[in-house]
Amino acid sequence: MAIQYDIRHTTVYRYSKPVSFGLHRVMFRPRDSHDLRVLATDLQVSPEANTRLIQDPYSNSVALVQPLGEATELRIVCSFTIEHVPPSQRDLFTLDPSAEFLPFAYSVQERLDLEHYLRPHHNDDEQGTLIRWAHQFLQTDKPNSTREVLTRMNAHIGQSFEYKARDEEGTQTPLETLALGSGSCRDYALLMMEATRRLGIATRFVSGYLYDAALDAAAQAQGEPGSMTGAGTTHAWLQAYLPGVGWLAFDPTNNLMGSGQLIRVGVARDPSLAAPISGSWFGDPEAYEGLEATVLVTRREG
Repeated sequence: MAIQYDIRHTTVYRYSKPVSFGLHRVMFRPRDSHDLRVLATDLQVSPEANTRLIQDPYSNSVALVQPLGEATELRIVCSFTIEHVPPSQRDLFTLDPSAEFLPFAYSVQERLDLEHYLRPHHNDDEQGTLIRWAHQFLQTDKPNSTREVLTRMNAHIGQSFEYKARDEEGTQTPLETLALGSGSCRDYALLMMEATRRLGIATRFVSGYLYDAALDAAAQAQGEPGSMTGAGTTHAWLQAYLPGVGWLAFDPTNNLMGSGQLIRVGVARDPSLAAPISGSWFGDPEAYEGLEATVLVTRREG
């Protein structure tokens, strides 16, 4: 059954004195597909700006925003109404027989298209710390079900690491996350991506939004449970490409798989290529006071 959501994403940069702005790349618009349709959009920028839309190499929708004039605040507000069809259990578990167990091989044509998603992008250390960590989810006494291995890894990360939200740009390397025993949703996603790639599975990074009934007044009134980690701001997870299923979502932060609560915006082979917003400004280096970003996702009734 299709569910409609309203999404409002607000980002505000503040400065103590007027500054001018360079071009900003804004990746806020949900990614259309058979399970997700964007019904309405609105983009408001203050100060006034020239805006145009493009598709990047991954077919993500990107708004190129060029603010005009100087200001002490840059405010970007994006609003969307979407229709989302959550995946069925049949969609989640109908793997091609050739991919039921690890290791499996992609077809020649699939490998050509998946090459950048199969190859690790972050190095392991000389001790093989990352690959040893990945191999702990494999069993030695019976065949390894692809689905079960990914499910165990997805659950383990959220249960065994301490979640720490970070406002600064960038993502920890998988080795840093393992050493610290903590990270943000971006860090969790990258750790699982790189570990899974070392098991021969293609993965990609996803940036988007998370619906949490605990933050939705309408859902609260109906007594629905909630409290997801990462709601209220942009969220990150990963997708693994499984023959017979296609790109399947895994959110290690909340131990979700193929969830209808995950609303994807941008996909890329590495987190650095799917930043929700990036840009530049010019003025006194000490003028920057900070960034405030909020995301509100509410479900429409009916």
